[in-house]
Amino acid sequence: MIKCAKCVLCWFIGVTWGFGREETRSSCRPGAGDRAATLSDLLQSSVGDAEPGAAAATRERRRPREGSVLLFPGQGSQAPGMARGLLPYPRVRDMFRLAERVLGYDLLSLCLRGPRAELARTRHCQPAVFVASLAAVEKLNHQRPEVVESCVAAAGYSVGEFAALVFAGAMGFAEALYAVKVRAEAMQEASEAVPSGMLSVIGRPETNYRFACLEARNHCESLGIENPVCEVSNYLFPDSRVIAGHLQALEFLQENARKYSFTRTKLLPVSGAFHTRLMEPAVEPLAEVLKSIEIQKPLVCVYSNVNGKKYMHPEHVRKLLAKQVVSPVMWEQTMHSLYQRKQGTEFPYTYEVGPGNHLGVILKKCNLKAWKQYNHVDALEDEEAAET
Repeated sequence: MIKCAKCVLCWFIGVTWGFGREETRSSCRPGAGDRAATLSDLLQSSVGDAEPGAAAATRERRRPREGSVLLFPGQGSQAPGMARGLLPYPRVRDMFRLAERVLGYDLLSLCLRGPRAELARTRHCQPAVFVASLAAVEKLNHQRPEVVESCVAAAGYSVGEFAALVFAGAMGFAEALYAVKVRAEAMQEASEAVPSGMLSVIGRPETNYRFACLEARNHCESLGIENPVCEVSNYLFPDSRVIAGHLQALEFLQENARKYSFTRTKLLPVSGAFHTRLMEPAVEPLAEVLKSIEIQKPLVCVYSNVNGKKYMHPEHVRKLLAKQVVSPVMWEQTMHSLYQRKQGTEFPYTYEVGPGNHLGVILKKCNLKAWKQYNHVDALEDEEAAET
């Protein structure tokens, strides 16, 4: 179990430099220099390892407002300069130096200077968002250590799940980064095999997304496309979906937007139909890597994109991370699970860690009361430096 309040961060940094899990965790000793009390009781109550009575007592002592939730963004949140606000903080440059060794290219330079088109490529942006998000946790730990220490749950959007699991102690930083590298390259290759994309759609309560996708597939078949793909790949918030598939299907939906009660459509600047069966070639490479990685039960609750429920054990993590590549991102459902509570119960403070504030925008649409406790740990600007 974790020995000090900073060990989640020590763990994902320490393991990457060759220290074993137990050696890394035991190397941190509580003392006068520690920033706060240990995480042990909190983490045990989160994952159910403590004695039932002790866990219940811990939950009773901790008011909901005193806990925090961390959200990790996914692909699409990247922007040149996105590590600029992180470099002044301890260990961030070490993280990027290690990333260069794992990836084989200078990720920090790409994050800082782009070019934008290269940073946006799937093979680059997924590792970039992963590292920048965990670097943002280091920034948060420096500015508000009590937030990291009181974290009770985490969730990540698509590739952000890997960052959430590293933060929660389920995987090592370097191992997870290598898995992200394999995932990103395999998804890039799969996206280049078929002209495909993703369409952001705002609908109305009466919008029938399934019927619209069916007619779009029928249209593709009339053009001679075999086994066309057109399906909801992301559930964002009420009346908002991302539909992914063959480009011809997406163009058909845009042309017939009024027929299907779409109030707004927008093609996303991505290279493929992520989270659909067009990504099937990427599943096996990722699954093979996950088999070789040591995975432990998360020390705080982490919610899966596949079903919006908590990861329960290592094999659960392996299975769902591979399945996630071809399954829709159930983000709206995840937000409902994460913030479900009895009426009148306070909401925890939420921190989006990493580039962009897309998850905050979605949270506002999903749960306005939870959003009122939302904060963003920016990767672009250093607020402390800006104030001086």
